[in-house]
Amino acid sequence: MYPYALAHLAAGIGAALAVIGAAYGIGKLAAATMEASGRQPEAAGDLRTSMIISAALIEGVTLFAEVICIILATMR
Repeated sequence: MYPYALAHLAAGIGAALAVIGAAYGIGKLAAATMEASGRQPEAAGDLRTSMIISAALIEGVTLFAEVICIILATMR
């Protein structure tokens, strides 16, 4: 068995978990924003701006986690 096979497997699982967590978080964020804008339509613009900023931060953290997983997978 290749000595780094488990490290590559762990990096793949870590990247997958990061993406799944981000997708879940952004989904909940969007659902909450849509519900809030449905309840208070005059605040939809501010809510949309906050949602986009929050989604960008979530995606940034996810990208960082994926980069760390790739670095760990390619380290020898």
